[in-house]
Amino acid sequence: MEIYWDDSDVLTSVQVEMLNRVVMECVNDVDASEVSISFVTEDEIQGLNRDYRGVDSATDVLSFPVGNEFAVGAKRPLGDIVICIAIARRQAEEYGHSLERELAFLVTHGMLHLLGLDHETPEDEATMRATQTKILTTLGITRMQQ
Repeated sequence: MEIYWDDSDVLTSVQVEMLNRVVMECVNDVDASEVSISFVTEDEIQGLNRDYRGVDSATDVLSFPVGNEFAVGAKRPLGDIVICIAIARRQAEEYGHSLERELAFLVTHGMLHLLGLDHETPEDEATMRATQTKILTTLGITRMQQ
């Protein structure tokens, strides 16, 4: 699976390596070919949120899945994840854990959206939270990781 990092100069090589493991754990049993992950400013993510979701405010992560119509047996591209690094830094501080843990959570959250999970209903939210927790725990990435 190819992972394309846009503006990855905001990350260290250790962070990229850790997030690559997160992506691979998320797609564990999925025959996927690629995902793109970008880092943007608050203004940029607010514009994307406004243009694509009709919500005129900044957010931490957005996911843009590619459709589901592919040739039988073909690996499928998953889509794009966009993360606001400034918001990720603030949230890490607010929650009392490392930036790495926050980025791992946001990448996991974005990947699960690309894979079709959502949190529109309480049941869906519980499933998504449980899946996020399982993935991060499997990788040894805990909420209080420093």
